[in-house]
Amino acid sequence: MKTVPTAPLLIAAAIAAGVAMPAFAQMSGSSSQSGQNTSTAGSESMRAQRERRKAELGQSKNEGKTETAAPLFPNATRQEPEAKASSKALKALQAAQELYEKQDYAGTVAKAEEIATKADANPYEKGFAYQLAGSASADLNNEAKAAEYFQKALDSNGLDNNSHYQVMSNLAAVQLSLEQNDAALKTLDRFLAETKTTDTKYQAMRGSILASLGRNDEAAKLYKDLLAKNPNDKRVLMNAVASLQQADQYDQANALLGEAYKKGQLTEAREYKALYAGYLNSDNWKEAVPVINDGVAKGLLPQDAELAKAYMIVAQKAYTEDDTKTAVEMYSKAAPIAADGEAYLNLAKVYSYQGKKAEAREAAQKALDKGVKKPDEAKTLLK
Repeated sequence: MKTVPTAPLLIAAAIAAGVAMPAFAQMSGSSSQSGQNTSTAGSESMRAQRERRKAELGQSKNEGKTETAAPLFPNATRQEPEAKASSKALKALQAAQELYEKQDYAGTVAKAEEIATKADANPYEKGFAYQLAGSASADLNNEAKAAEYFQKALDSNGLDNNSHYQVMSNLAAVQLSLEQNDAALKTLDRFLAETKTTDTKYQAMRGSILASLGRNDEAAKLYKDLLAKNPNDKRVLMNAVASLQQADQYDQANALLGEAYKKGQLTEAREYKALYAGYLNSDNWKEAVPVINDGVAKGLLPQDAELAKAYMIVAQKAYTEDDTKTAVEMYSKAAPIAADGEAYLNLAKVYSYQGKKAEAREAAQKALDKGVKKPDEAKTLLK
């Protein structure tokens, strides 16, 4: 009689979507509080923001004079204000900047508050001080205060466009990290409408916000459109895959990953796992096998319980389709690296079905030695 081996739970295929975080999260020695991917290729770095602030205060390291920065958002609709720091406030702003350079973030916040709340502070001085306080708060891992200060910097409406819109994108990212998703989307949509930017990282951020709001179909469409324009951008690819999975569009997710695999674009363990898990969860186990084998051969997939689980799922699916040869092969690979003896027990059941009594008894004993949930089943196969 054909005894169906115990099947492990299907593997979770979802991939955490990565979103480009603002530059303040990139400072050396600080970390992103959201746990999201903080790669900001193409965005203004934290160092660049610091240098720009220095230049605005007439402290450029190059020639000691203020320089006009190239516009980061040349198509912005906002009319830049002409206000600058008064001679009276300039020294105070420079002092706050120096505190920030020394990584005295608490001191930076206190000094910035002092400057911004003076009765005679002009819009530029308020904006500059609050921008500095926001960055310092982010470095102190106080995202709630960072959001508050970035909002105040925007409300002052006194900064140049580069600073103004960098603050706006920072605010959207902090709001997303705080799970203020509706506010984050509103901020980012305003940013996109006013800057007219087509930069991929901001669209990717919007996709992440949509996914956080449960608007997975919209996020999936956004990422697929981005991928069509940027076919070699793996971050966009993985975001597209994650959004499609969250929208229960597994076949489309598998198709995108499968195509990337054929092109040699998959180079990380999580990417291989996402592909083979997607195949297994879609009952395409035969397509999963070469991916698993390739990942093992390249050393990307370690010999651990997670790999054993994948082998067991393949084995169980093969067995139900009467492919006992593959079932034996996969259970044999899974058994030595599995956390318990269930793979050995299933292997014993397959051997018994094939009439290979000696092999069945040997596998059953190994199952008992390693531990199984139902030892009586293994003992029966020992007879």
